[in-house]
Formats: sequence, C-alpha cells, structure tokens
Amino acid sequence: MNTTAQTSQDGRARQKRLVIYFNDHLAGATAGAELARRTAEEHRGSPFGEALENLRKEIAQDRQALVRLLADLDVPVRHYKVYGAWLGEKAGRAKPNGRLVRRSGLALLIELEALRLGAQGKAALWRGLLAASAQDARLDADRLEELLRRAERQIRTLDVLHSRAATALLFPAPPPEPTSTAAAGTNTPT
Repeated sequence: MNTTAQTSQDGRARQKRLVIYFNDHLAGATAGAELARRTAEEHRGSPFGEALENLRKEIAQDRQALVRLLADLDVPVRHYKVYGAWLGEKAGRAKPNGRLVRRSGLALLIELEALRLGAQGKAALWRGLLAASAQDARLDADRLEELLRRAERQIRTLDVLHSRAATALLFPAPPPEPTSTAAAGTNTPT
C-alpha cells in the first residue's frame, strides 16, 4: 500500500472516530440539557431552585458550545442520536418510584446524580480536547479551559446540592423536643 492511500485511510478512520465521539457527547449533552430544564422547572421556588436554574442555563450553553465545535471541526450531527437521547430522557421518567401518580422525593437525588455524571463526562471531553489543542488549530485552548473550569464548578455545585438533598430526604433532622412546660401541659399566662 502506498503512503498516500494509507494517509487517506488514516484520515477517514480518524474522522469516523470524531463523528462517533462528538455525536455521543452531543447526545449526552442533549439528554443532560433536557434533564436540567425539567429539574429546574420542577424545583422553581424551592431552596434548590436558583442553583438549578443557573445550572440549567450553563448546561444549555455548554451544549451550544459543543454544537459550534462540531461545526468548526466539520463533524456532521447525527440527528438520530440526538433525538434518541432526547427520547431516552423522557422514557427515563417512567421508572417505578413507589408512587402511582406523583414523583417521589428521591427523584431529586437521582436527577442530581445524573447531572453530576453528565458534568463529569463533559469535563473529560473538554480536558481531552484541551490536551489535543496543540495538534489542531481549530481547538481554541482558552475556550476549552473556560469550559473545563465551568464543568468543574458545576460538579462542585451539584455535590453541594446533592449533600443537602440527601440529608433532607434520607436523614432529616428530628423534630425539636417539646419544652418541659409544654410537655407538662402547663399554660403560661398571656
């Protein structure tokens, strides 16, 4: 085999790997953005609401950054993967939760864990691309560092939210003990 044919074949194999890798991440980003949207909506007005809304915005921005990166690298979007991930997120809501109609309190814990896994995957993507940025001028190292820092910040935020939710849902503080006056049934004059 001549060197030109081998180089061409290597280039096609590399492009195929890029298409698969980036589209898998785009599918995950799509599911994550949808999960973040739904979670933020369901907890609007709760103690978790503001942080979840901020995460929702950032996760949507990260997905858009990935879409732009695919365009910059001439990687075609595989829409069937994106639609499949979107549909998969919807189907994931149908899991049994011990309730017939409404959500269980544990849903928030599972959603935070899923969002954290997504943020970890996203951080790994940005980290890998940052390492490869010296090999490909289309990869903006400064932008990738910014995206990586944001993913790491999201992980820390999700860890804090998860700890708060786990404590509140799994090990809530016991109700306060009645005072001795109330326990004795004595009334204090008003």
